[in-house]
Amino acid sequence: MTRRPGIFSFFIDLYRDGFRNMTWGKPLVWLIILKLIILFAILRVFFFKPAMSGLTEEQKSEKVGERLTQPHHTDTLKLLNQ
Repeated sequence: MTRRPGIFSFFIDLYRDGFRNMTWGKPLVWLIILKLIILFAILRVFFFKPAMSGLTEEQKSEKVGERLTQPHHTDTLKLLNQ
């Protein structure tokens, strides 16, 4: 194994060699990949509807403009001012 300079490369080499020497390394990597696919692909498709679906480009830009210019009222600010 040849070491590349830099801390980022050190951690890549560390994890790569660690998984290579494990008996359960490859199944663990595939399990992690499967979990990420489930979390980010399947759950997003079925449970998280895009907030501005069905709006025209003009309506989307108006909605974003309104959200950016509205004052933000949070409960913590109300509690601090009491």
